[in-house]
Amino acid sequence: MNGLFDLAGKAAIVTGGARGLGRAMALGLAGAGADVAVSDIIDTKEAVDGIRALGRKAIGVKADVGDEGSVRALVEKTIEDLGRVDVLVNNAGIFRISAAENMKTEDWDAVLDVNLRGQLLCAKEAGRHMIRQRSGKIINIASVAGLAAFPESAAYNASKAGVILLTKTLAAEWGKHNIQVNAICPGLFETDMTRDLTGDSSFMAFIRERVPLGRGARPEELAGTAVFLASRASDYVTGHALVIDGGWTAML
Repeated sequence: MNGLFDLAGKAAIVTGGARGLGRAMALGLAGAGADVAVSDIIDTKEAVDGIRALGRKAIGVKADVGDEGSVRALVEKTIEDLGRVDVLVNNAGIFRISAAENMKTEDWDAVLDVNLRGQLLCAKEAGRHMIRQRSGKIINIASVAGLAAFPESAAYNASKAGVILLTKTLAAEWGKHNIQVNAICPGLFETDMTRDLTGDSSFMAFIRERVPLGRGARPEELAGTAVFLASRASDYVTGHALVIDGGWTAML
């Protein structure tokens, strides 16, 4: 389609990119032609090697998305090594399970610091560069938990709901700079973070009953969505929360 999804010449940052959804999206962007800075607090070598095997440039940057100085250094390193920042995938996230009445304040703070504050900090630092170059794509990873409440997940639910409204706010503010800001709301994907859920036979029986497609998703099934939102195919899409959940929320 005349290179509609072609990301050649583009540079992307993927936070939380060492494994799971982040790595799958990083590889998807690279497969479409982008060079990628993979950021995480854990080792990024496997993801970086995978991107380089596709013939693209890749760097691994250790960064804490909840720390403003760390985020600033991530963006500066990306520009220094890859020349620019065209795409930001705000994927880094954590989860703490707790009944609301027993939730520790430090767990609430940790989840909000990474999942919501972290997305703002990364968007702000990358956004400043995108404003100067008059173009950019920001993809915030929210969740179906930002659309419907899940028990014992107050902090996670609140953080992801916040991500959705943050996405709409940034889209409203930065449209004049030709920056598109969208969110992806994944349902159940099989990752390290969801291992306790996917290993629970009763929960998976619930998923097979309630999800029209009858299963959880594989991380690589999110790659195409990321490529779409990073490419010029989505140039008139902004402020949208795209649900990728096998039809789960259609049943709510």
